[in-house]
Amino acid sequence: MNKLPILLECRDIQRQGAAGGFALLQGISLQLRAGDRCGMVGKSGSGKSLFLRGLARLDQKTTGSVTYRDQSADELGYPRFRQHVLYVTQHSTLLPGSVEDNLQLPFSLSGRRTESLDRTSLIMQLNSLSRDESFLAKPVSDLSGGEARIVTVLRALQVRANVLLLDEPTSSLDEETALGVENLIDAWISAEPERAYLWVTHSLDQARRVTDHVWEMRSGQLQNAS
Repeated sequence: MNKLPILLECRDIQRQGAAGGFALLQGISLQLRAGDRCGMVGKSGSGKSLFLRGLARLDQKTTGSVTYRDQSADELGYPRFRQHVLYVTQHSTLLPGSVEDNLQLPFSLSGRRTESLDRTSLIMQLNSLSRDESFLAKPVSDLSGGEARIVTVLRALQVRANVLLLDEPTSSLDEETALGVENLIDAWISAEPERAYLWVTHSLDQARRVTDHVWEMRSGQLQNAS
């Protein structure tokens, strides 16, 4: 059992549906420790993405406590909390401009101005995905859905977060590129001893391949996957 420090912990995460409706999330508690590679599977609509948004403190209607290294998100302040805990959304959100413009964007934010894009490592990552430096100049308006997904993942790997909340990071990707992304995320967590991720996927096979422990979300309740 992993006895390394707890990075991210949530307790009694709940989310109610519309007035008179059933609970969308039902009292979920979990811990992510340094080095944890955790996965989550479940049917569409079971609450996986909603739970990740609650962990990232992006849904004000989700109740319960979330702490990073024993400090609540409220105490840290959400900008600082999200420097450490990064939610990689299922649907890529890119701004007009080039791929490189979008990769540089996080470093223009106040909390990351002491960081910078590591172009050397970025090009190596691109090469591992069968793309070269010219990809950086490509307008995002010309990207396919899979290419936009690659940009979203690369952007997350370039910033200095310690916990990644990954919502279907290989969706829209062909099998070869998906395996390449899996390898990049594996390299990311292996590079630092105090990193962790929670990887949501529709594929139990993928979850078992990229994680050490898999939970299943069923109707807003979390249980060990069978």
